[in-house]
Amino acid sequence: MTCRTQSQAIRSVLAVAVLAATSLLAPSLAFAVPSFARQTGMACEACHTVYPELTHFGRVFKANGYILTNVRQVRDVSGKKEELLSLAQTVPLSIMAQVSYTQMKTSVPDLTAAGAPGVAQNGSAGFPQQLSLFYAGKIAPNFGAFFQLTYANDSGTISMDNTDLRFADTALMSDNHPLTYGVSLNNNPTVQDLWNSTPAWGFPFAASNANVSPLAGTAIDGAFAQDVAGLTAYVLWNESLYAEVGGYRSAKQGSTNALTGGAGPLDGTASNVMSGVAPYWRVAYEHNWKAHSLEVGAYGAQFRLYPGAGAPLEGPLNEFKDVAEDLQYQFIGDENIITVGATHIHEAMTLAPGSAANPSDTLNTSRAWVTYYYRRHIGGTVGYFSTSGSADPGLYPAEPPPSDSGVAFSSNPGVVTSANGSPDTRGWIAEVNYVPWLNVKISAQYTMYNQFNGASKNYDGVGRNASDNNTLYLLLWFAY
Repeated sequence: MTCRTQSQAIRSVLAVAVLAATSLLAPSLAFAVPSFARQTGMACEACHTVYPELTHFGRVFKANGYILTNVRQVRDVSGKKEELLSLAQTVPLSIMAQVSYTQMKTSVPDLTAAGAPGVAQNGSAGFPQQLSLFYAGKIAPNFGAFFQLTYANDSGTISMDNTDLRFADTALMSDNHPLTYGVSLNNNPTVQDLWNSTPAWGFPFAASNANVSPLAGTAIDGAFAQDVAGLTAYVLWNESLYAEVGGYRSAKQGSTNALTGGAGPLDGTASNVMSGVAPYWRVAYEHNWKAHSLEVGAYGAQFRLYPGAGAPLEGPLNEFKDVAEDLQYQFIGDENIITVGATHIHEAMTLAPGSAANPSDTLNTSRAWVTYYYRRHIGGTVGYFSTSGSADPGLYPAEPPPSDSGVAFSSNPGVVTSANGSPDTRGWIAEVNYVPWLNVKISAQYTMYNQFNGASKNYDGVGRNASDNNTLYLLLWFAY
């Protein structure tokens, strides 16, 4: 997914931009794709309640490397009957589009005239907001992929999106329980996860890119999406007990080394380059009975970053230790579907001198939501979100970030500032969905802020209230 607030955060606090690179409401823009339905010969409901949320079968399909197929194959074997090729006669390609409209409660400033900002037009149409091309499915025996290229209207460019390449196999243990094991090569921590309670695939599944996002977000909560390369190894025992461990390295897109003229190596002109390998871990247990399933788990990572942005990649580091818990409950009946999901992320920061006002800070993010669908056609979700942590005017400044030209605005227009240096943000999301067909969704989503960047009233010091950022988001989302 595209990180909606990353460029602003890097300009305002280069050394700790990872904290502001994502927001509580950053959209997770990917989902079930028709490639998988064509490959397996199964309708979308086999793997999904309503996309993109996975069922138990969908989670097992993902853990096994996306390779289950019912499509005629082009095959080759060696003289020893070793399988050399298993290639689908139908290429597993899909397209996805989102068309949207966003309306905020109160217009944001128009900075055309520095020193005397006007008011921007309220109401933004995305046509499209996003257009994606997927390769999703089996590549070879035991090897499959979820590969996404996306055009986003905010950047106006085509770029790499969520990607997960997997090798997987299954062995039958002595107790006759299956053990699935594999490795994932991916570009976004938690994008490889099997449950919809972790950041990459958690609610909200789609959100506006024309709204105002809070300053603070934990590092594991999308800050490194499409900005890293990770290799993780995992096991799934008896389709219930899951464990995963691995690491990530910086893999910045669009970064050029001035000396070599190529894409690397990364140097001090880039900000927030990882020192060494960032470790990632995940454990979870899922229990299934009749139409019910319940998962409880934990996950985490540790990121050690060079501030960079003109400073050599050496010396003091900014360190972010994230530990999180999650749970997911599902009831999947013939007519009624209920999902309850939640996650809590705790982040401990140790910051290099000059990076922030405090040498250490903490940040906590919590989300919880309940979804109901009737016959997979009509449904909705109510969700709560909260971010709280240490007040630090170095991380959450009272002045706005510089403009794209690198020159700070001469007057404070508020919106993405915090008058008291606090990251505290909380509120609610209500969403209503109509699914006329399994690959088409029409949504109306409303986000309400009780607190924004540290206050309910006058959070920016120039009169803007948290509720001014309340947002109505209308979406047509389909795939073929």
